[in-house]
Amino acid sequence: MMRTRQFIAIFLFVGGLFSLNNPVWAQANAQPNAAGAELVIWTYDSFMSEWGPAGQIAEAFQKAYGAKLRFVSKGDGGALLSALLDGSRKPNADIIIGLDNRQLEKALQSGLFVPLSLKNLAEVQKNLLLDPTNRLVPYDFGQFAFMWDSQSGIEPPSSLEDLTKPIYHKKIIIMDPRTSTPGLGFLAWTEAAYKEGWENYWKRLSPSILAMTPSWDTGYGLFTKGEAPLVLSYSTSPAYHKAYENTERYKALQFTEGHPMQIEFAGVLSSSAHRELAQTFVDFLLSAECQALLPETQWMFPSNTKAKLPASFSIVSIYPALDADIDDIVRDPSEAVNILISH
Repeated sequence: MMRTRQFIAIFLFVGGLFSLNNPVWAQANAQPNAAGAELVIWTYDSFMSEWGPAGQIAEAFQKAYGAKLRFVSKGDGGALLSALLDGSRKPNADIIIGLDNRQLEKALQSGLFVPLSLKNLAEVQKNLLLDPTNRLVPYDFGQFAFMWDSQSGIEPPSSLEDLTKPIYHKKIIIMDPRTSTPGLGFLAWTEAAYKEGWENYWKRLSPSILAMTPSWDTGYGLFTKGEAPLVLSYSTSPAYHKAYENTERYKALQFTEGHPMQIEFAGVLSSSAHRELAQTFVDFLLSAECQALLPETQWMFPSNTKAKLPASFSIVSIYPALDADIDDIVRDPSEAVNILISH
């Protein structure tokens, strides 16, 4: 879910130059009866920001299929799920982009999504396919990690437990687990590592927290401004700094407990008046060509195994994985926030 700058992608394949805006490719995939139609897509704020992939995807999809895409931000991933499940109003969208694996069960239980038949699903990494009904399908993934400013003068921590040490007093930025999927992922990380003792861990962690921001964008922005030497982010975050700042100053730290994965999903709402076209879009989103846009706009790994990774990802490490889920997704995020507020 990491995004920081717009990237115009041109891909070189065997046989010649290829881009999403190639008219030959667009003509071969066009659906004339989709001309003039518009799909409404609910997503999180940074997906449709000036540096996110939404604009490029919309332009390419319109050229290929003749249909327009209108992206609507619902805040961060947690706020997106809340808006989707708001019982007081029917979602006025065709597609949802940006729910993650810790929200998956709750989203599927809503009954709001339809099963999808997608040819590009065959190219998606198999361990990412968590919904056997294909109502929600994975489009990118990454690992949570803490980023450390190597010029801060502070020794890097090597575990979750290290974060509670006095040397990190007011030195850490995390995200709110009620509104942010990275925040929710961090809560899952602590629950997996500390089991029934996770609440005590949050009490011990509280003195180290400088800020708990509503979204990843806000928290990472504070970090890059030098407000704190440590921030919750992704193991892929160093690739951004390498690509656009030509620096390896900011490091993704490996922790002894292992690192939880985040998988992000897209789906078509059953209330959509354009289900067939919406399904076509999701299949387009999973194509190797569209997926190759994601590494340097989302700063995540593409789910399609045939998508090309840019050179900036050569410095990204894959850390030992940790299975991490939320025990009570209704209670635990609010309880974690209450602990930080009261300590």
